[in-house]
Amino acid sequence: MKNKKPLLIVLGEPNSIFSELLFKSYRKKIIQKYNRPIIIIGSENLLKSQMKFLKYSIKIKKINSFDFKKFNFNKKYINILNVEYKFKKTFDKISNNSNKYINDCFKIAIKLLYEKSAFALINGPVSKTHFLEKKHLGVTEYLASKTKNKNKPTMLIYNPVFSVCPITTHLPISSVTKNLSKNKIVNDVMNINNFYKNKLNSKPKIAILGLNPHCESIEKISEEKKIIKPAIKSLMNKKIYIKGPFSADTFFSKKNLSYFDVAVGMYHDQVLAPMKTIFNFNAINLTLGLPFLRVSPDHGTNNQMAGKNKSNAQSLISSINFFKKIK
Repeated sequence: MKNKKPLLIVLGEPNSIFSELLFKSYRKKIIQKYNRPIIIIGSENLLKSQMKFLKYSIKIKKINSFDFKKFNFNKKYINILNVEYKFKKTFDKISNNSNKYINDCFKIAIKLLYEKSAFALINGPVSKTHFLEKKHLGVTEYLASKTKNKNKPTMLIYNPVFSVCPITTHLPISSVTKNLSKNKIVNDVMNINNFYKNKLNSKPKIAILGLNPHCESIEKISEEKKIIKPAIKSLMNKKIYIKGPFSADTFFSKKNLSYFDVAVGMYHDQVLAPMKTIFNFNAINLTLGLPFLRVSPDHGTNNQMAGKNKSNAQSLISSINFFKKIK
């Protein structure tokens, strides 16, 4: 383990359920059994306060240098790179007060990843309303802007059995059509195919869903004819295993779920609603196309449940376990 680069975990929004899920992962020895060092990036004082509030007992060890080769990691401890954060309440309502703190945490993580000092990134949830402030649709786009990524990033909601990708992410339905393009579909499918090939050593079977009910439209030229079918043709020419467009209302049958590896939909809820119904908490959010691999548990801040110690840690556990199969 000494020669292995650490996995980074950015705590994200301080007034969320994420610290609770972290403590539960330690209690279940998920982090202790992982074959790399894990470094938490966030406020040491806040984490201690939340641990005491939630009645957990895990020792915290502060990292004082970015030179991890000199640091003696202890898996029984929470090894933390401290980021200063002033707070009045252990758990409070989400506001803009945490914005600088969260940005500072991501800044440190991105620096370490660019310097090849770290292996990959898991981040806790952030508030789209407060932290992203309408500047970015989600953390996927936020990280793309911070890494000056030329290729557009791809959101993949991943489970080892079946995964989904929305071509448009956190957009109002009224904005979906004008944000669809052949190039965006091709970009995302190529990112997915490369991920499966390079990281999972497999060739995925990918299904493309249509936009309109039954892939039909009352308009003369539908999005299926104008955008989706040309994208499929282009991808087939690139030797990608791809079929479609399929009508979304009948696609998520047992037969299709057992045959295909990935379903690519045209908007967020078209694929995430059935995915969460099928797999509940046992899925993770991957950002593909960045200079590094980023994973987030597939849940939000859930501020209403923060401090109640009643949240399910499975998505964070799945996020950590996912990296056991990645080189």
